[in-house]
Amino acid sequence: MKTLKDAHILVTRPLHQADNLCQLIVNSGGIAVRFPTLEIEGVHDFLSTKAIIANLNKYQKVVFISANAVNFALKANGGKIDNLDPTRVAAIGHATAQALKAANLLAGCIPESGFNTEALLAMPQMQMLRGQHCLIVRGQGGREELADSLRNKGVNVDYWETYKRIIPKIDISAVTSLIYQNKLDAITITSSEALENLLTMLGKEQHQRLFCIALTVVSERIRDCATRMGFKRIAVADNPSDSSILDTVTKLINEE
Repeated sequence: MKTLKDAHILVTRPLHQADNLCQLIVNSGGIAVRFPTLEIEGVHDFLSTKAIIANLNKYQKVVFISANAVNFALKANGGKIDNLDPTRVAAIGHATAQALKAANLLAGCIPESGFNTEALLAMPQMQMLRGQHCLIVRGQGGREELADSLRNKGVNVDYWETYKRIIPKIDISAVTSLIYQNKLDAITITSSEALENLLTMLGKEQHQRLFCIALTVVSERIRDCATRMGFKRIAVADNPSDSSILDTVTKLINEE
């Protein structure tokens, strides 16, 4: 069975989302290097939350963009969201659907594969919303593609932004030391913003070294972004799950 051969793997997920991937890396014979390039904070806007919840019944579709969107929406509303029939709920992927299920909410619209905006838009339930109202639950500054596509189809779209992403303030010395010693074997990235933050946090003097390290991403869009930045060896996981990321990293390490 292929293992990670004591390879150092950089895990850039937010701290509260990194445990499972780190454990999978360790179980596969690798060394997980925790280096969160995103920190997630709730958006504390009581009046906005109160208004949205009070008018929740006007939305024929409520789309949750991520597990973070679910969890911070719940926190903003005291831990629960009532009166959401599954036929009105859409989740961008299985992790988001699982977060909803943990809160006793069910999503009636989940892409079977793809787990992204494009896959969600292709679902039949998303094709029948002309003239109706849709609420997108997301973080501040998210991509506009979903809302733009729906509005172009005559859908009335509102946002509920429940969290924001910031660059963590952490010690970078351990990671820069690994890079200088050529001991950082692979990097895992789950969003373009996380990749941009990685370059910002480590500084321009590290960029040329970083560009030569094997990079695992979770979408073609992120690969395109990484290619434009200058990364030379990029692999795309089949989906954003930790197990798929691990499989892709393992293949990269064993190709060396």
